[in-house]
Amino acid sequence: MKRLDKYILKSFLIPFLATFFIILFVLVMQALWLAFDDLAGKGISITIILKFLWYTTLIVAPQALPIGILLSSIMTLGSLSENYEFAATKSAGVSLQRMVRPLVFFAVFMSAINFVFLDYVYPYAIMKQINLKINIKKKQPALALVPGSFNTEIPNYQIKFDEKYGEDDKLLKNVLIYDLSANRGNNKIISAKNGEFLSEEGSKYLTLRLKNGHFFEHHVKNRTAYKERFKMKASYADFDEYTINIDISSFSDDDMDKTKHKNNFNMLSSKQLKDTLPKLKINYDEYVATRARSLYLNTNANRLYAYPDSLKIEGLKEDILENFDLDSKLEIANNAMSKIDRTINNFTANKGSFKHQRKIMNLYDIEFYNRFAFSLSCLLLFFIGAPLGSIIRKGGMGLPMILAIAIYVSYFFSNTFGRNMAEESSISAVAGSWLAVALMLPLAIILTTRATQDKGLFDINGVFVKIGNFFKKVILKKREN
Repeated sequence: MKRLDKYILKSFLIPFLATFFIILFVLVMQALWLAFDDLAGKGISITIILKFLWYTTLIVAPQALPIGILLSSIMTLGSLSENYEFAATKSAGVSLQRMVRPLVFFAVFMSAINFVFLDYVYPYAIMKQINLKINIKKKQPALALVPGSFNTEIPNYQIKFDEKYGEDDKLLKNVLIYDLSANRGNNKIISAKNGEFLSEEGSKYLTLRLKNGHFFEHHVKNRTAYKERFKMKASYADFDEYTINIDISSFSDDDMDKTKHKNNFNMLSSKQLKDTLPKLKINYDEYVATRARSLYLNTNANRLYAYPDSLKIEGLKEDILENFDLDSKLEIANNAMSKIDRTINNFTANKGSFKHQRKIMNLYDIEFYNRFAFSLSCLLLFFIGAPLGSIIRKGGMGLPMILAIAIYVSYFFSNTFGRNMAEESSISAVAGSWLAVALMLPLAIILTTRATQDKGLFDINGVFVKIGNFFKKVILKKREN
């Protein structure tokens, strides 16, 4: 039996290694293509690009592993069935369960490896890659500027523009700049229809040339009262061309391997996530309690209390407003509407903060459970791929590749769908993380059962036989009647 186990493992490992590295290469190239605009032609050294690719490889490896196991299991068992090797071993008294037993142990081992990778290597790679991107942007501050919103990465300046275009995205449209270098608020504002970056690599200054714009500066002295500021003098002018030199020397001293961001939800191990979650839940509960207390006080609910029976006035009408005159009714209604409007506005103003805090807690919660659920995907997809390969009796890269892609896409989208629902608090974090496993597990059980019973994927003849038997019973009942 040891020779048989070695033969089965050898037949599985060769396609597994080949498919794993092919899929890994495809996923890395996809990630590189998405980041191509931020890396190509920006003066970034080849060493930094290779580091980026290495961290990307470590990040996508846990995704490539389940696909490799799924595809290689379909290919291996399909090839063994196609070449009648399964039939030969069965005739020798060896069952299918005994044949695939070494592959089951291997799938369990790879699931454990995948968990260790997700729990230690993946967070490390995420942390290093994110910090590398931030440091790259600091070396090239123009890369950090994003169109459509205010950019605050450059100290003492807030810069907004509508669009980047031209060679290396150095041209800007509709530029708005708040100069905060004087530490007196937004008192110096510059706007322009067009802008252009002129800085050279290694320069300590970010040079921005503006065209067709307007300059405004409100001259405010230190310790000036707020009301008095509107009486201070202001300078304003139109310009055809205006050049700004922004000091970025503090960026050039940063080490590219410097790590500042360490506590994001996908940068922590499962133990760190488990320790962080109670603190987040305590903070969230305190926030909810604070908002509830604020609502209680704003509505004056604390002033409502039950009168003793001895103080009840006889003759009161059940409709409370009917006990007051018209002017009092109007006053009561207006006060009630005013309190309701304030409460609604209060809720509307805090809705974003409430959802943000809940979403952060959900992300940590989902990441914790997903580490275990996604690790199990290696074993789950093996129990889908192995029986499917023995049923279809087809090896090679043709049909197995199509089936593997269809199955993994279904698994990946159901996993993403579950995580997104859990992130929005539509379902719990546990349900969202394990949704894909719950949906795919019945398929694994059905395929494994049919493969061990030597049944096809679809028993069409059996369906027709059952339909025929049903009509025969109906006809016999009619004749007996």
